[in-house]
Amino acid sequence: MIPISQYDVDPAVPAITDREIRRRWAEFRGRIRMVSGNRLQQVLGRLFGPEDGLRYRLVRLVGRPVLRLVRRLRGTTPPARRTVLHLDVPDEVYFPVNLRENLLERPDLAPRDAVSSSITVVRIDESTTESRQVVDGANRAVRSATTDWVLLADVDTLEGDVEFAGRALLARAAEGVDIVYADEFGPHPHRPILKPPYIAPHTLLSYNVVGRPALVRRTTWEDLGGLRPDAGWAFEHDFYLRASEAGVTFAHVPTILHAGRSRAGFEASHIDGDTVRVVRDALERRGWGGVVTTGGLPGLAHWRPPVPDPAPRVDIVIPTRDRVDLMRRCIDSITARTTYSNYDIIILDNDSKDPETLAYFREGPYRVVPCPGPFNYAWIVNRGVAHSTADFVITLNNDTIVVTPDWIERLVAVAALPDVGFVGACLLDEDGQREHESIVAVPYPQHLRTDSNYPNDDHFARAVRDVVAVTGAIQMVRRDWWSHLGGMDEELKVTMNDVDICLRSQVEGRYVVYLPDVQLYHHVSSSRGSLDPLDDRNRFIRRWDIFGNFRDPYFPESLVLLGEQMYYRFR
Repeated sequence: MIPISQYDVDPAVPAITDREIRRRWAEFRGRIRMVSGNRLQQVLGRLFGPEDGLRYRLVRLVGRPVLRLVRRLRGTTPPARRTVLHLDVPDEVYFPVNLRENLLERPDLAPRDAVSSSITVVRIDESTTESRQVVDGANRAVRSATTDWVLLADVDTLEGDVEFAGRALLARAAEGVDIVYADEFGPHPHRPILKPPYIAPHTLLSYNVVGRPALVRRTTWEDLGGLRPDAGWAFEHDFYLRASEAGVTFAHVPTILHAGRSRAGFEASHIDGDTVRVVRDALERRGWGGVVTTGGLPGLAHWRPPVPDPAPRVDIVIPTRDRVDLMRRCIDSITARTTYSNYDIIILDNDSKDPETLAYFREGPYRVVPCPGPFNYAWIVNRGVAHSTADFVITLNNDTIVVTPDWIERLVAVAALPDVGFVGACLLDEDGQREHESIVAVPYPQHLRTDSNYPNDDHFARAVRDVVAVTGAIQMVRRDWWSHLGGMDEELKVTMNDVDICLRSQVEGRYVVYLPDVQLYHHVSSSRGSLDPLDDRNRFIRRWDIFGNFRDPYFPESLVLLGEQMYYRFR
């Protein structure tokens, strides 16, 4: 069951008041001011007040044009983005930036004697060349065990670290929980492997999200038939894939523990071939099939299901008002680069007046749907989808340019899976920097960007993965699923309508999946400017209890995004 629920439909929950929303905004912006900008900017932020206040609006109205003029006269530009931290950077470089090992707080711990009485520790030696021998030994040890839980530990892990990890995991091992896992230091102790609170099925296909340390209930181990010898050194990944398919319950401990995997577990020669095989087996078990290849990092798989046969009809709906230069460039990139043949384009015209634009509409081969009236993105897109008869629909901004030739094949292959609602792609800005790699809500929905706010080129960043939302600038969805959801909320006229419909899809039981290998250029806000009404955002906050109880289930829960920086969330 997807752990997302809609807040404003529960009659037992009191509505969030305007005063409470203002308080939440003020607290969030205050946290950002505390960690970003220089001293003068922090003081000015407090002076000008919240963004929904009159002082802030007046300063923004007058100040922004002045700043732009000053920058033009001085020939200055905003500071360049920071360089991505790849896995081969020195160990002393920290991510997140405020992480220091000596500041990590101690978690809740079970009593020391509970480890020996409740947990069977199975030591794993990955230095041998015989994975089957290791797996058989682990299965024998569990069959002879009488404890409630099993903990796999590397043979070289210190006894004290194993005991500490066992106590931390056991403290979270509540009734009804089958597997308890924690964050781990991994091969780079200053850039730990931080994990999400929910093990989502499509992310787990990409890599072993659970990792170590992890407690497995002994009866769950037995029910699943233990470790599978044919899985090779990817036996844990294989086990967790089968556990996910069986619907077991996972629980996460947001603490970084030392009792993780050995160095060998992060070597491509050791793990890649077996990872590809167990992921391919999982796709076959689910009846999906497809192609699995290595993903560029040790233990990362790139999986791609087949395009349905026959190839389904796809309509691409593109809202626009004038700006024929953008529209022509967008459509030219589609027609010149797209390898998928069974598609059509529907232009959604929101009161274009420019003669050249109108001539382009008349002379082109594409359907043009009039969408008159004040700009309301949700209503415009809903109207466009209502005019579609295709199996799948792509919402696409007119300021995008296709980069990946088989983009539609890749999108539709995943969108056609029975548990998927929406699929999104990677958007690049005009400089080739990644400006959208899914949306994360920690605590407010923002675009994830490994070229700026998530400077850690890790398994999570590169994976085909489940996400809380993807931008409406490029979304694919089954047309009948869109209709089932009632389309976008037209009260969210400009912003958050794309995030909202993704969340509603998950409430109804279908995931949102991000594909990092599908790329388009996106010239942000070049067609309609920077429209961002606060009313839309506040309606969204009320519906999903943002800044309150809402938690992004797919993003590492130990991280918080404030401005353009990721911080470790100390508890």
